[in-house]
Amino acid sequence: MKTKMDQASSSCEANTSCYPASVTTVEIVYRYATPPTEQVALALAHARDVYGIRQLSFDRAASTLRIEYDATRLNAAAVTKLVRESGLDIAPNVAEEEPLLPAPAPVAALPPTA
Repeated sequence: MKTKMDQASSSCEANTSCYPASVTTVEIVYRYATPPTEQVALALAHARDVYGIRQLSFDRAASTLRIEYDATRLNAAAVTKLVRESGLDIAPNVAEEEPLLPAPAPVAALPPTA
């Protein structure tokens, strides 16, 4: 006899995502100076156990780590702290180096009203 927990577990295994639709998924990208060692990689693997961390992926060619997380559970500061505690040497202010959105166009001045 299956319990409700067993049923939920089986549906999560069949489903690619077990998160409810109401999560706010955010991606943050960190640039690292030196490639991660085996010890750092293991520490980051354990960071996936933190509730709210959804996915970690390395782009070795670009020397970046992309983390997808649930913003209803974590914020960027908490995610950055997890990455730093793992021992990965990340570059400061990556977000400032690579803006996600282009700068808005300047607004034209309105003509004076009479």
